[in-house]
Amino acid sequence: MGVDYGDPAKVHIPVLKDEVIAHLAPRPGGRYLDGTLGMGGHTEAILEAAGGRAEVLGCDRDEQALELAQKRLERFSGQVHFAHCRFSHFEDALAEVGWDSLDGALVDIGVSSLQIDDPERGFSFIDDGPLDMRMGTLGDGTTAYSLVNKASLERLKQIIGRYGEEPMGGRIARAIIEAREKKPIETTLELASIVENAYPAKMRATARLHPATRTFQALRMEVNQELQELEDFLERVVGYLKPGARLAVISFHSLEDRIVKRFFQRESKGCLCPRQQMICVCGHVQQLEVLTKKPVTAGEAELAVNTRSRSAKLRVAEKLAAEDPDR
Repeated sequence: MGVDYGDPAKVHIPVLKDEVIAHLAPRPGGRYLDGTLGMGGHTEAILEAAGGRAEVLGCDRDEQALELAQKRLERFSGQVHFAHCRFSHFEDALAEVGWDSLDGALVDIGVSSLQIDDPERGFSFIDDGPLDMRMGTLGDGTTAYSLVNKASLERLKQIIGRYGEEPMGGRIARAIIEAREKKPIETTLELASIVENAYPAKMRATARLHPATRTFQALRMEVNQELQELEDFLERVVGYLKPGARLAVISFHSLEDRIVKRFFQRESKGCLCPRQQMICVCGHVQQLEVLTKKPVTAGEAELAVNTRSRSAKLRVAEKLAAEDPDR
């Protein structure tokens, strides 16, 4: 059974909403991509800012999220196009609606409250549920259960260390292997207990976060291939942006933010050849101007009503006109 969200507009608060709208600057007649529609909060704000006269293509791999978004956005009938897909597959969704360009694009990376709050989705180490962690079921065969019970020691160490940036990754991986040799690890609370017990007692007593936090994050990111999704999206979406269109990315993890930062830095430069090279051979052309030199974060007012916004980071860049001689 999923969580009953009733009216999604009353229970879902889109993170950094005002900052996103200020940077995207939606206008009447514009066409916008919301690559991670969720329960529709950002799309609703985009349409309201455009006076209800823009269009949005909303993508999400989570069918339940799409259903809730459709309910929330009923008053904008005909102006929102819904696509059940990963955000890295946005090109297929664009083709479906007949768009070949965008006036702006947004993605809000990471797990949603819809997924975290439902124990049956397997994201939480607080409430018991099956070890799933899939954000959707679009051919996503790998689950957290499969990883935990079948991955090798080295792979588990790599996943937990890289995606979780967990200093106890080796100990945790070995504890998982030892536990599954006795019986399969089947539920979130089983796994959380194994991870917690792998921590030295002193670290458990002084830990600011639950010891399972980083491990669950790492498994979730591997199950959903979140970093690869982001890289694939960034590499392709810029080509669809009109000159002056803006790309906004909200991330919640240092690895994700680093990918966005480096991509924006690269695409805001012309030649990428080494400095000592006298003649450019790379042929790279500057495509973007970075509008946020540092990531935008939530203010005190937002933090007071939405604690999950604490780790959110917004970066925005603007597409340049290819023929602009002054760039």
